Amino acid sequence: MTYAIIRTGGKQFRVRPGQTLRMPTLLGEAGAQVTFNEVLLGSDGSNVRTGVPMLDGAKVTGEIVRHGLGEKIVVFKFKRRKNYARKQGHRQGFTEVRINDINLG
Repeated sequence: MTYAIIRTGGKQFRVRPGQTLRMPTLLGEAGAQVTFNEVLLGSDGSNVRTGVPMLDGAKVTGEIVRHGLGEKIVVFKFKRRKNYARKQGHRQGFTEVRINDINLG
C-alpha cells in the first residue's frame, strides 16, 4: 500500500492515492491541479523512506474538489460580576482535495 505523509497549512496528513481529504484552504479553483512538495515520509508498500526533514525529489499531486466552510463553533467569553459577556461564531474554511499520484522520487 503506497502512502505518504505531507505537510501543508501547518498540519501533517497521511495520504494515499484515490483518497479525498479536507485540509486548510488552498489557492485555486475547483478542478485545478495542486502539487505538494513537502513530503516528510513515503512508503511504496515494502520500504519506508523518511526525509531529513523532507524527501528529495518526492511530490504528491492532487486535484481540488471543492472549497467550503466547516462546522460552526461558538466562542464565548465571560467574566463574572463584571457585566462582560461576548458571543461570537466562527466557521473555518477548508479545501477538499483528491490525491491522484504519489511520486517518491
